[in-house]
Amino acid sequence: MQGPPRWQWPLSGHPVLVRRFQPPPQRWLAGHRGVDIGVLPGATVHAAGHGVIGYAGPLAGRGVVTVIHPGGLRTTYMPVRASVRPGQAVEGGSPLGIAEDLPGHCPVPCLHWGLLRGAVYLDPLLLLGLGQVRLLPTTAGRSDAQPWQHLTPLATGPPLTAGQNHGGNDRPNN
Repeated sequence: MQGPPRWQWPLSGHPVLVRRFQPPPQRWLAGHRGVDIGVLPGATVHAAGHGVIGYAGPLAGRGVVTVIHPGGLRTTYMPVRASVRPGQAVEGGSPLGIAEDLPGHCPVPCLHWGLLRGAVYLDPLLLLGLGQVRLLPTTAGRSDAQPWQHLTPLATGPPLTAGQNHGGNDRPNN
């Protein structure tokens, strides 16, 4: 598990995006803190990159797997019946478990895939170079900072729309 991570879709084949990342305007408000990918129940869910399993088991009535990646990133996958254990090392593409069919989150069976850096939710499609560019100030709360200073692009790539088919598991981190 050395070198820069190579990221991939958590599902095989040609993933279909059911719902995209829609962060709330404030952390405590409603929003969609990940992406939903259409899935056949029973399909194998794979680690998007190498790391260590941080959590694997039920949470609020759903199976959840969390992978802790180098650089302070964490990916989450649900609903998944886990085949891994906390503390277990995984490579990108390693099986994490199988997708479960739990009604309520999506109009069709789906895998909810999330990405966090610390406590901040990010669009997991950024890992594949497919997320929308968003500029974030790196000097939040500083009174001496100019509004245009210290802006950091998170990623580049075309925006996705729900239902677009984006296949391919060989896209490196951009």
